[in-house]
Amino acid sequence: MVNTRFENRLLQALDEDSLQRLDPQPVSFELMRDLEVMGGPIRYVYFIEEGLASITTTFDNGSQVEVGMVGYEGAVGFSAMMGTKQSLNRVYTQIPGRGYRVPLRTAKEEFNRSPHFKTVVLCYVQTQLIYAMQTAGCNAKHSIQERLARWLLACKDCVKSTRFCITQSFLADMLGTGRPAITHAADRLKQDNLITYRRGMVEILDIAGLEARSCECYAIVQNHLNNFLEYDSGQAHA
Repeated sequence: MVNTRFENRLLQALDEDSLQRLDPQPVSFELMRDLEVMGGPIRYVYFIEEGLASITTTFDNGSQVEVGMVGYEGAVGFSAMMGTKQSLNRVYTQIPGRGYRVPLRTAKEEFNRSPHFKTVVLCYVQTQLIYAMQTAGCNAKHSIQERLARWLLACKDCVKSTRFCITQSFLADMLGTGRPAITHAADRLKQDNLITYRRGMVEILDIAGLEARSCECYAIVQNHLNNFLEYDSGQAHA
């Protein structure tokens, strides 16, 4: 059965034996906290209960673009269990929250010991790969407004709330565009009563309307994530 001690969907899916061996310890995530630094060692696996972390690619000029996001459905650090020696990305908290962490060595031991934990990890890594691939295509083919709508919907799903703090300059970085373009796109969504924003606080007013304004990438990624979570839940009940 689902372990109701946790909000994190991955921890919910694990049996008591795995949880005892992993012994996840509570941790708080303040704004802009680095969970991984590009080129740095990965020391922990972080399971997010509340808040949101962005997985970003950073370029030589210091600019960055988001290639993944992690909320209550996921974890940060699984790439190290695939053999990665150093982090390939910067991963940091964009919406503060809380969660649990497990030393990487402990997580690796459980990955090699428990077939179910290994399956959960590999399935989740696949969802992140699909997000990154879809985002690459989305950034190349879709308008700023479509991409902004997609991002806001994905953020809403990750934090389980229609209200969250985010700045336009941060959105410009995440979507790989300039702030004027983000301002224009956000103004259009606001004028159409799909969202409202003030002083870094964004609220989605019309989810269905925002979905209609989004590109198809949101539905593609969400459908795959839902399939993973349904599998995850079914395995937890097995």
